[in-house]
Amino acid sequence: MSERFNTRAALAVGVTVFCWASAFVSIRDAGRHLDPGPLTLGRAGVAAVVLLAVWAIRREGLPGRRAWPGIATAGVLWFGVYMVALNWGEQLVDAGTAALIVNIGPILIALLGGWILKEGFPPRLFLGITVAFAGVAVVSLSMSRDSAASVLGVLLCLVSAITYAISVVVQKPTLQHCSSLQFTAFGNAIAAVLCLPFAPQLFAQLGDAPVSATLHVLYLGLFPTALAFLTWGYALRYTTAGKMGATTYVVPAIVVVLSWAMLGEIPTWLTLAGGALALVGVAISRSGGRAGKKAAPPAAPAEEVAPTAKS
Repeated sequence: MSERFNTRAALAVGVTVFCWASAFVSIRDAGRHLDPGPLTLGRAGVAAVVLLAVWAIRREGLPGRRAWPGIATAGVLWFGVYMVALNWGEQLVDAGTAALIVNIGPILIALLGGWILKEGFPPRLFLGITVAFAGVAVVSLSMSRDSAASVLGVLLCLVSAITYAISVVVQKPTLQHCSSLQFTAFGNAIAAVLCLPFAPQLFAQLGDAPVSATLHVLYLGLFPTALAFLTWGYALRYTTAGKMGATTYVVPAIVVVLSWAMLGEIPTWLTLAGGALALVGVAISRSGGRAGKKAAPPAAPAEEVAPTAKS
């Protein structure tokens, strides 16, 4: 990979983790007015409309036949089940417990990626994941306010972690047959269609909620979903699923900073130490090393294969 591309991929990852971190702050406020199902419909619906419009303008055409199983899987599990389960679970358990359970996801991604995608089990990657998860555990401990956790809430967060891991492992080979835009646009469209039964609730709750709730829905759809999943897919083409999953351990550290700046939630020294430890773990997992199999150069993106991909 060229140095130029490494820079672009790093910027793409940076956009993703920042947008995903900001989503936690936005969901926290929107969740006071919207139930999990309606919130997921609003988020997926906004993303689908915007991305399908971009897809039509770019005239990329439909994804290849071999891409549809992966797109459908992500549409159901990642853009649908994952988001409903996470929104619901965070209402039943404290933020620290939710963060700890959901962050099992990158561990599962590394394990599934090593087994199913033949990425191997690089010691440096798993050392980094261990250190980063320890940092998340410290942050979670500092955020926990109640030792009694809802069993349903814990199970919902666990469902989120599992569906996230499966979706990433499915997405990696799928991107050989479609562009990140096609994957994200049609995945969100599938999720929006599946969530249509929540439409009456969505409009009723938005009608009773302040304008800020509608703005949160628009923000979640445009940035943490449409933009962040696009940049995620772009970067995932050129690295392993395991390393990409480990990168998301940066998210809790950013959430701490955003909550401090936007919500006035002053972090404790324990929280800051945990965030710093998570960042160290990500740095270890992304560092070079001879151990493990390097990601193979990606197939030419769909945008470069099909003449109709350019507008």
